[in-house]
Amino acid sequence: MSGVEFRSISKLYGNHAILRDLDLSVDQGEFLVLLGPSGCGKTTLLNILAGLTEPTAGEVIIEGREVTELDPKDRGIAMVFQSYALYPTKTVRGNLKFGLESRGLAREDCERRIAWAAKLLQIDHLLDRKPAQLSGGQRQRVAIGRALVKQVAVCLFDEPLSNLDAKLRTEMRMEIKKLHTELKNTVVYVTHDQVEAMTMATKIAVMNLGVIQQIGAPDEIYENPETRFVAEFIGTPAMNFFDARLEIANGSILAVDKGNDLQFRLDGYPFRSPPKPGQAVTIGIRPEHVVVVQGAEGARRLPKHYFEKIGPEAIAFLSLPKQSLAVRMDAESGALIQRAEALDVVLPGEKAKVFDAETGRRL
Repeated sequence: MSGVEFRSISKLYGNHAILRDLDLSVDQGEFLVLLGPSGCGKTTLLNILAGLTEPTAGEVIIEGREVTELDPKDRGIAMVFQSYALYPTKTVRGNLKFGLESRGLAREDCERRIAWAAKLLQIDHLLDRKPAQLSGGQRQRVAIGRALVKQVAVCLFDEPLSNLDAKLRTEMRMEIKKLHTELKNTVVYVTHDQVEAMTMATKIAVMNLGVIQQIGAPDEIYENPETRFVAEFIGTPAMNFFDARLEIANGSILAVDKGNDLQFRLDGYPFRSPPKPGQAVTIGIRPEHVVVVQGAEGARRLPKHYFEKIGPEAIAFLSLPKQSLAVRMDAESGALIQRAEALDVVLPGEKAKVFDAETGRRL
């Protein structure tokens, strides 16, 4: 059964389309991340689900119930906002209790839920403090606790970690994922941070310009991007792209990039439709798939114009005639070539992804 379902959702502001005839289903107990750049429509979609924004067209289904016209309080959801949205004059206990009191729950039931959430989030020792006395991470835990005490089946998160520093973001990622594993509720989580998406989601919906570009498990999204946009947006540094044309001769298929004097052999590539001679394509190769083979026959020697070492890995940026080439390697390999002025590399065609140059879709 679907925990959440969007049917033909559109949102227009005048003639400007924020969401375009969007369909999406989130299974019960799934952790779905809406991922995309600013302005792609992901927060608008979340607000439509929460009842904070009305769709121009379409239906919203929660737990099998059509809720498009219902008020937020009647939808059976809880939401964690980017800005914490805590009441500054209330204690942690008061913030956790506020939503429960407004629902008319008995005092004993309120206290039981508060104690449960506070212990789960390890904020039980902070119940008598006010938000100004808490760190950013503690405030976010309170905001999550306020959602948990409602004990609903669907929880919504709107970029909840963007105000935290890097260390706290890592800690809170683990905490939120742990909570989902324990509670098994349906989560819809909005972010523009691909690390959050790749580490937390059971399924990712990549959005751009109000359209879902691809839906799938994190590994599937990374390994088999459906469009050039997805391939470029997922991965740091981004996938290397080359403008080329297909050549077919004697049963072999080549993608030729004349500007960079490169050829990619695509004989084993799983084309979805027969390739056409002269067809304009974009070849994509991940930085970790570029092979550094110093002194090897057949390798291309390229000048190195930038190098960075980040903990357990290193990234070199090499110069091609028309663009740069990003190469990722482990730190040990990076240390060996850090002072080299040029590197010998091979761009393996068997690792390439081929996209239609006009539509951007994977061939």
